[in-house]
Amino acid sequence: MKKKFFSRKRVLQLISTLSVVAFLAIWQLLVDFEIVPNELLATPLQVWKLLVVKLYTVNPDGALLTTHIWVSVQEALLGYVLSLVIGIPLGLLMGWYYVIEEMARPIFEAIRPIPGVAWIPLTIFWFGIGMSGKIFIIWLSGVVPCVINSFVGVRMTNPTLIQMARTYGGSNWDIFRKICIPSALPMVFGALQIALACCWTSLVAAELVAADNGLGFLITMGRRFVRPDMIELGMFMVGLTGFIVGLIIDRIEKKLLAGIRS
Repeated sequence: MKKKFFSRKRVLQLISTLSVVAFLAIWQLLVDFEIVPNELLATPLQVWKLLVVKLYTVNPDGALLTTHIWVSVQEALLGYVLSLVIGIPLGLLMGWYYVIEEMARPIFEAIRPIPGVAWIPLTIFWFGIGMSGKIFIIWLSGVVPCVINSFVGVRMTNPTLIQMARTYGGSNWDIFRKICIPSALPMVFGALQIALACCWTSLVAAELVAADNGLGFLITMGRRFVRPDMIELGMFMVGLTGFIVGLIIDRIEKKLLAGIRS
């Protein structure tokens, strides 16, 4: 049988494309017909022109667009990886070993409600406006979902499996390693996307306040120069870059899960 040209998938893709085109057209017309002043909102064409110009010109903010993107991605990924490396093992251990939970939980619960951006003034005192301070803020934001998801994943382990392992002489460490950790993996992988969103949001907030490069810095400079096109370009690149990084992590997650299940 021949495949239908207007399959459900093609129709949905067409609807998605048309919705984006309609959004950009309405945005452009709102400014062209002066319903919204150009001083308050740049058009999509103006943002696109600036994007092209910023690929080879450092003016007016002092860096190329690629430099801003690379700095932000570096900071976000370093903080993100640190949050995974520290948060996931800590959450797993807290979920199984009650002694570790009692030691770590009071400190964790005291820090958990504090948003990462609230640490910005202190990190400026401690680290200045360099990369180290922003990585610290990103790590603080990303480590919380890693700990919580890992902890809950272990606690959700089927008690029948644990009891059966004990009956056959399994030690605490063996049960933790061979039953609890595999059982917690879906929750752990769920933390990857949540932590990424938290890290990316904190990165932009940190760069808005304390940075000399990065996409958040580009947005800040757009405000200082009263350039809506710079602000919108920075916002667009934040969304696009975060979307691409999220897709890459999603692909890695699916491959890892497929390897574990096979």
